[in-house]
Amino acid sequence: MQITRIRFTKTFNILILAAVAALAIIAPSTFLSDFSPEQQRTVGLLVLAIYLWTISPLPSGAASILLLAMMMILGLVDSVEGAMTGFLSQALYFILILTILARVLVKAGVDKVVASQLLRLNRKGPKVIAVALPLMIAILPVLMPSAFARLKMLLPFIDRLNDTFGFSHRSIFRKYAMYVVGLMNQNGTIIVYTGGGFPVLAAQLLKDYNVADLGWLEWFLIVAPPLWTALLLVNVFAWKYLKRTYPSEIPADGKYQQSRPESEFGTTSEKKKFWFVIITFALMILTWAVINNDAVPTLLPPMILLVIYSLPKVGLLGNEDIRAFDWENFLLLGASFSIGILLDQNGTASVIAEQMLQFVPDGSGMIFKIMILALITFLFRMIFIVPSSAIIVIFPVIISYADMTDIPVMSIAFLVIMVVGGTNIFPIHSPTSYFAFQTGVLSKKDHYIIASFSTCIFIMAAIIAAASYWMLWQ
Repeated sequence: MQITRIRFTKTFNILILAAVAALAIIAPSTFLSDFSPEQQRTVGLLVLAIYLWTISPLPSGAASILLLAMMMILGLVDSVEGAMTGFLSQALYFILILTILARVLVKAGVDKVVASQLLRLNRKGPKVIAVALPLMIAILPVLMPSAFARLKMLLPFIDRLNDTFGFSHRSIFRKYAMYVVGLMNQNGTIIVYTGGGFPVLAAQLLKDYNVADLGWLEWFLIVAPPLWTALLLVNVFAWKYLKRTYPSEIPADGKYQQSRPESEFGTTSEKKKFWFVIITFALMILTWAVINNDAVPTLLPPMILLVIYSLPKVGLLGNEDIRAFDWENFLLLGASFSIGILLDQNGTASVIAEQMLQFVPDGSGMIFKIMILALITFLFRMIFIVPSSAIIVIFPVIISYADMTDIPVMSIAFLVIMVVGGTNIFPIHSPTSYFAFQTGVLSKKDHYIIASFSTCIFIMAAIIAAASYWMLWQ
């Protein structure tokens, strides 16, 4: 899923570049005076990256290659290999393989089975489905590691149920369902580190910066309580808000039409293929949950599974599936990793963290410092369209800050993960919320009210968890 970035006028971009050039002249002798020349150039590269990945007219793939070239032009790395270090991260290839494997689930008919179970609930009315749908979305990341795939899987059946109930195009039921498969779907993806690209990157960052090397089950136990609490509060708010704002379309007699569930499988072969995929996926997840990462690397089970699905007799994967991967996003993430590594290695992240300390009053308590960090993370997240880029760049800065204070690093790390992953105020902040917004079902007012409330709840949940629950995992 491609996110269409906002394109500004030529004049606007010229003004931005002129402002950057002026800052490049003034900054070294003013607010960058505490940075070494190399660190000043690194900050300049970071500012350029933010511009190129947000409002620049240059495609993000080409922009990522330009940033790699700039690392060499500015003398920030000694060789081409130094600029390409971000592409050595196993997280990139984990995302690649899981994205390809997600296509297998669709080919095997897993989407039809899940949706058919949803259709069977239509005889009990929309309120039951309004409860079942978020529960399904909260659990599905365990099996289907793609938020956009989950949205595309459920969207046609939501539309069908809405029509079956006799509701209008913008009914309360359809608005709420669009919020669930759009906004909640994206926020809930971090329940397991295999739930999507963002948690995969976050887990890799924890390991790269020596915060923790967590197993699948450990990640789930750390993230699930605060995440599900936040999602529950936002779901209740969204339903209450929509009910109060829009008129009910429930029939007076409470009776609805019933949609007959379609046959899940056309042939015995399709049924066998479905169970083969379900069993092998379950074995992969069980391997992650039970076996230590040191004994079996996390990337190994999906690598083997990809090869098995590609065998001629199985025939679930082909070269066309690999070609269909979003390679532009691959370049963006690799370049982001390279910049993040550079920030950490040449000390730029530490100096930025020292500058951040100036905004914290002397003698401040731990909770106040956590709140300041949450606010800084939120503001930084708002700059980036893609959450993965945001966390890769800000993570070394926040970890450096944690090292200079008495705040446990594990709490700070998951604070960043929760805030970045839970901030989706603008539709372009995630592919699923953008797609849901583009349908026109949720008005701008609906989206911004629900999304703003959701972001506030996620920030509050992250602050509370960082000051209490996550402290237990040190």
